[in-house]
Amino acid sequence: MSRVALVTGGSRGIGAAISTALKKAGYSVAATYAGNDDKARAFTDETGIKTYKWNVADYDACVDGIHQVEGDLGPVEVLVNNAGITRDAPFHKMTPEQWKEVMDTNLSGVFNMTHPVWPGMRERKFGRIITISSINGQKGQFAQTNYAAAKAGDIGFTKALAQEGARAGITVNAICPGYINTEMMSTIPEKVMNEVILPQIPVGRLGEADEIARAVVFLASDDAGFITGSTLTANGGQYMA
Repeated sequence: MSRVALVTGGSRGIGAAISTALKKAGYSVAATYAGNDDKARAFTDETGIKTYKWNVADYDACVDGIHQVEGDLGPVEVLVNNAGITRDAPFHKMTPEQWKEVMDTNLSGVFNMTHPVWPGMRERKFGRIITISSINGQKGQFAQTNYAAAKAGDIGFTKALAQEGARAGITVNAICPGYINTEMMSTIPEKVMNEVILPQIPVGRLGEADEIARAVVFLASDDAGFITGSTLTANGGQYMA
């Protein structure tokens, strides 16, 4: 029987690439989404990967959603915490609501998803927790104090939880993508892309979502059983940690 992988924010962008790559690698995959029913439906029609709608910022919704996934597919053995949002603003203009929304999704959401699957992983003596952090959680970014703080928190969460899971056969790792060629990046003006963003990246291009997905597939595999508490930087050399 194939292992079950659950990918949050798994129907669009990097998440969709991760879900698809895990399915191709032989996993039974479930993908969550928070809002866009049409895109989730189209993703399922195209890939055959079932999607489930809930907000990772809501702990009870996560418990109920995970219960539904496990009823449909079996125990979750691989969890990819990919869901995330931005609410960018310079700090002097940032509202408490903008701070809280990002923290609730990008940091508390990782707790809300991981906590319900953790006991089962401990009992089975196997698990993979992979959290998609960000280059901006490593180096910071203007107008992203909320996002950078949450993504840095994801790295701290990873390092601490890895120590608890190690003896139980559970690995806990983070991936920090740099600038990735997704729908969000397509809105950036060509002049800004060519004159501001690309010159910062030594390899001279944006990353591809499939490149992040392949890193996830590796960390989820048995071959990565000795890797835990690690932060994998995938940013084309833009920031070296």
